[in-house]
Amino acid sequence: MKKSDEEFEDDEQCCSSSDTRRSADEISIDAEDNETASTSGISSEIVSTEMPPRRKRKTTTKEETKLKKQREDCVTSIKSQSLTEDLGKPFSLRRCRAWFEHYAGEDEPDTIGPEGVEKLCKDLGVKPEDTVMLVIAWKLQAATMGFFTFHEWSKGMLSIECDSTAKLKAQLNGLKSLTRDSATFKKIYRYAFDFCRNQDQRTLDLDTAVTMIQLLLHDSWSLLDDFLQFLQNSKYKVLNRDQWCNVLEFSRSILPDLSNYDEDGAWPVLMDEFVEWYHHKYPPQSSSA
Repeated sequence: MKKSDEEFEDDEQCCSSSDTRRSADEISIDAEDNETASTSGISSEIVSTEMPPRRKRKTTTKEETKLKKQREDCVTSIKSQSLTEDLGKPFSLRRCRAWFEHYAGEDEPDTIGPEGVEKLCKDLGVKPEDTVMLVIAWKLQAATMGFFTFHEWSKGMLSIECDSTAKLKAQLNGLKSLTRDSATFKKIYRYAFDFCRNQDQRTLDLDTAVTMIQLLLHDSWSLLDDFLQFLQNSKYKVLNRDQWCNVLEFSRSILPDLSNYDEDGAWPVLMDEFVEWYHHKYPPQSSSA
């Protein structure tokens, strides 16, 4: 059926009303978008890239400083208590093994090498050339300078009841004091010869001998500098065991002016030559008639 004119007019009015409502809705949406953009700080034409203002650092108050100090003191106290408890524990082979492995090399898990020894010295707060490190090696009866095997480590540390760096560090003064006992020092001195020489040689090279004599006798022998000067300018390139041991006996028994030295005694030729060199350097003053 065909629509009447009145029905067409009603349809046109309906469409017109619908278009009007759509336009109003679109205007409303645009307005909301603009408002949202305005609220978020985004312009429809320009987007701001400025950084937000930097916040001022909060000033530390005296109360906060005090609290921080209290926390640090608390941590120190806990560490100190833990250390005390560790020192009081009996020797444990399991802890000793774990301690050893901390310094052992990855390639040789049953041996502490030069790098591990250096790390141990650092943890103990001593230099590798400190006399106490020689005393520790003597306690372990280590066969080779710069190396500790687990067998040497476990047996030696058991003898002094140490299974941690803290325990060993606590014993450093006591270990070093052993050198003040004459009989013990003699054992350590004689041990040093085998400890420092190459295992395939029966003698000690001169440079190593000079270094070790300097380390061991620098506090006890007034003629040390003269003797080392003599050695370094002599024909000797190595020292044998007898010569090494007699250096200590000479330093202990012969007076600084060499007046009690017996040329016919059982001294090695090395010491005879030193006395001759010394008298040539410091000619004895003839007594006036």
